[in-house]
Amino acid sequence: MDDTILRQNIIDELDFEPSIDAAHIGVAAEDGVITLTGHVPTFAEKDKIAEVVCRVKGVRGIAQEIEVRQRGEHRTADDEIAKRAVNVIKWNTVIPEGAVLVKVQNAVVTLTGNVEWNYQRVAVTEAVRGLSGVIDVYNKIEVKPQPTALDVKKRIEDALKRAAEVEAKGITVDVDGFGRVRLEGRVNAWSERNAVKRAAWSAPGVTVVDDHIVVV
Repeated sequence: MDDTILRQNIIDELDFEPSIDAAHIGVAAEDGVITLTGHVPTFAEKDKIAEVVCRVKGVRGIAQEIEVRQRGEHRTADDEIAKRAVNVIKWNTVIPEGAVLVKVQNAVVTLTGNVEWNYQRVAVTEAVRGLSGVIDVYNKIEVKPQPTALDVKKRIEDALKRAAEVEAKGITVDVDGFGRVRLEGRVNAWSERNAVKRAAWSAPGVTVVDDHIVVV
């Protein structure tokens, strides 16, 4: 797809999304790689913009250079952000109690700890990303491997076969004994690539997904 057309499609999609204000967002496209610049008031909005761009056909990659700038002069103190983060994690029934440690420095939240499933790891980020004052979130939580590599491989391959939007025959799945998954192959759209990664992360015991899938 021509980069000029792709850039305009992304701008139109950002304008169409009601949950974000793209007035201060710049979009550049080169060979299907999108560079986003500008500023937004919250980390959640920054994250949402990247999500919206990913769903546009023809996007092959994203360089995220958007800054989070809080409105007004008041800035939430790090200790207050940490208290709020601990509380929302505690109230989330998906996240195991005591599994996550929260550290806040200069409004950047760093999450560490261990969980059994990747959806629990993702849930922690989702819980804190919308908190007032947060400008970024680093999720360093580890997923503890449980099943064997062969079992993980089979579960992922079976999930790909069930996925309507994925051509499973074009994807190769390799799993080592530490829960690291390597994906290779070709897909026709960014959304299909995301579906493959989603299937890989859904398998219990997966700790890392090394994505080498190419969008053609």
